[in-house]
Amino acid sequence: MATQYTYLGDRITDPQLKGASCTAVLREDGKCIRGRNGSQLVRFDSGREAVVIGRLLRKLKPPINV
Repeated sequence: MATQYTYLGDRITDPQLKGASCTAVLREDGKCIRGRNGSQLVRFDSGREAVVIGRLLRKLKPPINV
């Protein structure tokens, strides 16, 4: 299962993406797609895929199943 994140964005980020929830896009071996410069490929809940700065992603806690 892919990790859920909130994308914080910066001053030049599209306002629709600031604070948006997204999911990491995974390779065949189950690892996240990361670039050498610290970027990461994510899919936002709107369906849009984008390469974002990995430092600006914050993990969301998984829901607690009782």
